[in-house]
Amino acid sequence: MSEKFYLTPVEHELMEILWALGQGTVREVIACLPSDRHLAYTSVSTILRILQQKKILTVKKSGRHHVYIPILSKETFATHSLKKIVNLAFSGNSASLVAHLVEKHPLSLDELKVIRQLLEEKQKEFGS
Repeated sequence: MSEKFYLTPVEHELMEILWALGQGTVREVIACLPSDRHLAYTSVSTILRILQQKKILTVKKSGRHHVYIPILSKETFATHSLKKIVNLAFSGNSASLVAHLVEKHPLSLDELKVIRQLLEEKQKEFGS
């Protein structure tokens, strides 16, 4: 996996906020942190600048503020992260990943229904 797609836990936390907002200033990101999560303004600012240096975010100036905008989409991040997990934890076997999810994680009936529907749709794509 490219280093571009690697995020530390705190980078990921801030990216989740920016993906939800679409873009934001340091203060807007801090405002979206859980009330029990205390990150200093300077810490958030530094992390966002690091993400900018990694080319995960871009920045535009708006008056006196910097507005951070995701370049890396959540979908792209998820796709590359999942590929890494499948390769590392399941020897590249996606079926093993699905089996692990079904066997080791509690799934609701609604989740099982959605998974079944997705599999049926995928099967139709193959003409089976």
